[in-house]
Amino acid sequence: MSRNDSLRRLTAEHASSRKPVYTQGGDVSRRLIRLEMPVFPDRRMFRVHDTTVDPDAPGGPLPPVGTLVSVNREQLWVGSLQEHIGVRLTFEEWDTAPPAFGDAWEDEAKGTLYLRGQLSVDMGSAGRAVEGLTLAGGVGDYVVRVYARNRREVMRLYEELFERGVDPLSDEFQQARKNLEGLEQYLLQIWREY
Repeated sequence: MSRNDSLRRLTAEHASSRKPVYTQGGDVSRRLIRLEMPVFPDRRMFRVHDTTVDPDAPGGPLPPVGTLVSVNREQLWVGSLQEHIGVRLTFEEWDTAPPAFGDAWEDEAKGTLYLRGQLSVDMGSAGRAVEGLTLAGGVGDYVVRVYARNRREVMRLYEELFERGVDPLSDEFQQARKNLEGLEQYLLQIWREY
């Protein structure tokens, strides 16, 4: 019996007319891990890498200036357009490729990383947001998809504070800056590539 034959079903109301009703089935992706965290974009970026890799060692990817990501074999550097406001990162590990999100996000990029079963998110001088997260997929190549939204908006709103002449040491400035925290958002999805 072929897969198409197994998908064909006759419902009770169509049984007398013998009209087949087809249902579409297939593999469904399952999310294995989901973490949400604040991340500070030191030098306009944060870095996702294998835990054994030193992100400051020679041989890393080029800084993602004006682009969303820069990637090499073991590191993914995610670029922000600013370096003053904390951002929100959602990290997800999936068992297979998750469905695409479409218009909910402004920017999208994709790459491949080799990970030895653990992952870290490095914020440069601000430290690590995650260190040694054990991945359900184990050792191997992972496809990484990064989505971003509000990158340009946060940069514009922060610059607008200075254009209005607000004193950076004032309570008004600090409150406005605090309100921008987490408005810039990133979704990072990974899954094993077999």
